[in-house]
This record gives sequence, C-alpha cells and structure tokens, in this order.
Amino acid sequence: MSLQSDKWIRRMAIEQKMIEPFAGTQVKEANGKKLVSYGLSSYGYDLRVDKKFKVFTNVYNSIVDPKNFSPNSFVDIEGDFCIIPPNSFALACSVEYFRIPRNVLTLCIGKSTYARCGIIVNVTPFEPGWEGFVTLEISNTTPLPAKIYAGEGLAQVLFFEGAEACEISYADRKGKYMRQMAITCPTL
Repeated sequence: MSLQSDKWIRRMAIEQKMIEPFAGTQVKEANGKKLVSYGLSSYGYDLRVDKKFKVFTNVYNSIVDPKNFSPNSFVDIEGDFCIIPPNSFALACSVEYFRIPRNVLTLCIGKSTYARCGIIVNVTPFEPGWEGFVTLEISNTTPLPAKIYAGEGLAQVLFFEGAEACEISYADRKGKYMRQMAITCPTL
C-alpha cells in the first residue's frame, strides 16, 4: 500500500467525488479570523467537524453498552462550538461526505492543534467501498472543559492505495455504517 499525495487526492475528489465538499487548499482563516485549518494538505485531507454534537453525560446514571446503547447516555448540542466536559467524550459528524474507492483504505488521526490541548480524536479506518459522513469520536482527556469549533478542521485523513482491489469490500458486506448521513451511535 502506498500513501497518496495531494495530486492524487485532488484528482479523486474531482473525478470520483471522493470528498464532497472538497477544499483544494489548506484553509487557515476566513473573514480575517484564524481557523483550525482544513482542506487538502501534502499527503492528506483535513476534514471539518459539523455543528451537531452528542456529548456523553451521566445524568441518568446509564451504562455505556455497545450492545444495548441508550440515548440517555448523551445530550444533543448544536452550535458554532461545543464544550466537552472534563474527562468526557462526544460524538460528532464530518462536514464532508466520503466515497472510498475499492482499492483504498484510510486512516484518520486527530490534528496536532487539538492533540496538544489533550483532545484525542478517534476514527476507525474508512474501509474500501465505504461511503458516508464520518462519525467522529472526540475525547477530552483533561481535567478542564474543552472547546471544539464547528466548521473547522478536526482530523486528517490519510489515503492508502492497495496494489489491487480487495476481493470483498465494505459495500459488498453491506456494512452497518454504510452511507451514514448523521452522527451514528453504536449498533450491532
């Protein structure tokens, strides 16, 4: 597998609609205001976080159970930013919709601006053939509230192209998170 460059990412975004909407350059400011950057970089694409968040709470003393997930485990927040409580966790969604080719696997890692503030972003790989909006897992590892800015960069996607297409893709398996259109909670 080889890591793909900005030229390849741009071509695939334009020709194959791999990323929509697509920012063909690094966007670092808007209207004179500095942003956590997003868009195309040398060997990746910095995706943006949307304005809807699900912040985990313990108001109802729920247990987080991936086999029996309760909506009482979180509160919904929508806005230009989200405050994640100390030592807590939120789910969010990408602004961009991704269509991953059959011979490509991605890894998604948090941006250093947030990592240096104790905010960890976890996203599982985008498997070959998967498409949808990305559900983003954001952990605040600090003892202080953490601010996440909607519409700005949160994580970088790295694209690895295989020497040949896989035999069975995520789409072929009818993966349960295929074509997700919003924040998607755990499901079996």
